[in-house]
Amino acid sequence: MSKGIGLGMSIRTSTNRAPLSRVKQPSVTTSKVQSQQLTDAPAKSTSKAAHKPAVKRTPAASGGTSGASGETHRPISRPRGTKRRSGGGRKRPLGGRRNRRRRRTPALAHPPTEQRQYHDNAFTAGYELGKYEGGEHMLEQALPLHLLLPEVSLQEVIALGAAQLVPRCVPLIGVHEVYGEIEQAIEERRPCSIVRIGDGELLTLAQDVVYDAGTISREGTFLPYAGVVPPDLAARDQLVEAIRGATIVGVPQSRRKHFHPLLHAVFRANHIDLGALRLTSSTVNYALEQTGLLSRLLLGKQLLVIGNTAPALVHVLAQHGCAISGMITPVRGVKDVDRVMHEAHGIVFDLALVSAGIPAVTICTRIANELGRVALDFGHMADAIVKGQLTF
Repeated sequence: MSKGIGLGMSIRTSTNRAPLSRVKQPSVTTSKVQSQQLTDAPAKSTSKAAHKPAVKRTPAASGGTSGASGETHRPISRPRGTKRRSGGGRKRPLGGRRNRRRRRTPALAHPPTEQRQYHDNAFTAGYELGKYEGGEHMLEQALPLHLLLPEVSLQEVIALGAAQLVPRCVPLIGVHEVYGEIEQAIEERRPCSIVRIGDGELLTLAQDVVYDAGTISREGTFLPYAGVVPPDLAARDQLVEAIRGATIVGVPQSRRKHFHPLLHAVFRANHIDLGALRLTSSTVNYALEQTGLLSRLLLGKQLLVIGNTAPALVHVLAQHGCAISGMITPVRGVKDVDRVMHEAHGIVFDLALVSAGIPAVTICTRIANELGRVALDFGHMADAIVKGQLTF
């Protein structure tokens, strides 16, 4: 049976609570004598202070500087003879600055001289290993096991082998012939374009036909600086057409990974017939300067300078007596080629010097084919001239 309260019944509960009484705390009073002991002693009077009326000092009623009667009071200070503790009254913990041990700077594992020696030795060891694996070891495998090749260096073997391969080599147009063709094209007012292929152009051409997108991103980190942001298959196709339509194509002779070894695979994958092109060295621009032909080529011509270094290059060329008919700058990658061509249509010139990275190939070919003028892929030689590293 559950417990409950019936109807009509009421429960009266009374609680007797004792009322709380407030206990009044006795106030602490300070006698006049005690207050005088707590105050500072008055300063010694001087002759001038003797004429001033004495000021009555009494403790303030509310902690202020003046009481109800308007009299001036001084705050209660510590008794004389006591010293204020420095540092805000807090004790300095043990192990503070005074007891803290000084940190010792760890000694270098290798002194600078030993470090340099270590790196030099490591570089030499790596170079020797690479030279063996990439040369001498291959020669070992090519020779019969029962024969010894006496006192013949790897360089001699390569030279003898290269001589046997001359009939298979593709001839390149020399720098003097390139110079003569440019001069003749300017004189006859006919189109001529000299373009150059380097690692940037070859990696652009290799997109999706030789290398996948991951390889291009890994190997071609410099491509955005050169004017192509991969993946950009439109830039690849545009470059293929520009190479096919160029008058002379400079190709790399360097045997580094993304230069000559990549050239033939890329041309074959993009159906570019190497035999149908007129080829020269990709460093033909520097060859013009080294042979003294560059100054003869530039002087007396109306020059159009194109590229990001154009303002500085124009300044140097003008100082050397070159005639500048126009300048187009900047060139913001392959997507800016149409704007460059639109501006070039309104300029009268004999020779265009184009320093615009990968887009320079397309710009040079279009200047020749659309405007009927002469264009030279000038490349980084513009930077070298501006910096004073090359003269002409």
